[in-house]
Amino acid sequence: MACRKKQRHTAKRIYDRLCEKYQDKFNCSYRTVAGYVAIRKKELYQDNSCCLPLEHIPGEAQVDFGEADFYENGTLHHGFYLNLSFPYSNVGYTQLFKGENQECLFQGLKDIFEHIGGVPHKLWFDNASTIVKLLKNGERKLTDAFLRFKQHYGFEAVFCNPASGHEKGNVENKVGYHRRNLLVPVPRFERLEDFKRELLRLCDQDMHREHYRKEASIAELFNEDRKALLELPTVPYEVAGYITVKTNAYAKFSLNGGKHLYSTAPKYANSRVLVKITAHEVIPLDESHREIVRHQRLYGDNKQESMDWLPYLTQLSRCPGALKYSGIYSMLPDPLREYLDGLSKSERGKALKAIALLCAKSSFEQAVNAVAEALLYGVQDLDSLVAIHNRITSITPQLEPVKIPEGVPELTAFRFNAEDYDKAFLKGGANLC
Repeated sequence: MACRKKQRHTAKRIYDRLCEKYQDKFNCSYRTVAGYVAIRKKELYQDNSCCLPLEHIPGEAQVDFGEADFYENGTLHHGFYLNLSFPYSNVGYTQLFKGENQECLFQGLKDIFEHIGGVPHKLWFDNASTIVKLLKNGERKLTDAFLRFKQHYGFEAVFCNPASGHEKGNVENKVGYHRRNLLVPVPRFERLEDFKRELLRLCDQDMHREHYRKEASIAELFNEDRKALLELPTVPYEVAGYITVKTNAYAKFSLNGGKHLYSTAPKYANSRVLVKITAHEVIPLDESHREIVRHQRLYGDNKQESMDWLPYLTQLSRCPGALKYSGIYSMLPDPLREYLDGLSKSERGKALKAIALLCAKSSFEQAVNAVAEALLYGVQDLDSLVAIHNRITSITPQLEPVKIPEGVPELTAFRFNAEDYDKAFLKGGANLC
């Protein structure tokens, strides 16, 4: 009977037992015993199975995620990149995300499908819990969302055996290839969406090289893959999940186990709100399924908050007298509270409305910066506040063009001649009387 791996004899234990049993009759060194044990282990435990090379037909593809860091607008993110590879031609495409969730998988595949103009007829996946559940009897149950995605595009889904990444070895290699060639050094960009389009362009360029085994270019072989693709559906797939959440007294709700907090609007405090969740955004909706606010989706295991102040400031501008008695007042930054405290009740409503307009023009942070600078200058009038904000944000006022009424005669251009003045001054002004 085979023993547990951690309870098998080691070379040292065998040597000790031989010494105990045969004592002076055993004259072999430990090195001799260890050498013999090493040879016998290879004979007993070596894997005699062999891996046969698989032949892939055009139009099949494999899917997998890799991990990579990137900087978006100066902020470092630990990200994930989706890889789709075609083993027949060795073409690969990748898309970068801040997460590895279901929405990221679907959005990445959708973007690649639309870029190449078709859908692989067979896709190989690992057993990610976001798309499939492994049952005790070894069978698999696809999640409802993945079933909808699969049926919409019409491809066949094939899943590898657990812990058998070699079954989709082409994409496993492509994960490393994309990281080394497209994500080194650590990418830096302003907007993730722009960089994702750049990645698709770079993947197109990468296929203009010779195949590592076949006597043809990768681009030529990919033409065969393209011919075998399924047509894109006429109706685009909406990559989004919808959930109902409960808001707190400040009209905020949480996701990801309470780690990520998002705002809505004051009127939705202590109520249930429908939320649309995509790979990049979180959008709470009102009773008519209209957008209340739009947040960038938060990622990571640390506590974070996304706050859109515009609905709160707009609501407060309508009832400024209730400002100090609402929970929102304590949430305001110190400069904004100090500025509002120095205003009368009537002035406070106008100021809140003006600050809300400044937020819409730039951002809440920029509006608060303008308020903080107004306090330094000791000014409280709205014109000064707007002027400071325009200077900080370099916003040039948009002036309406002036239209000349009909019937206004065209005047001849005035030409200045300094010599006429010189002649008059030299004469002492006698001729001017």
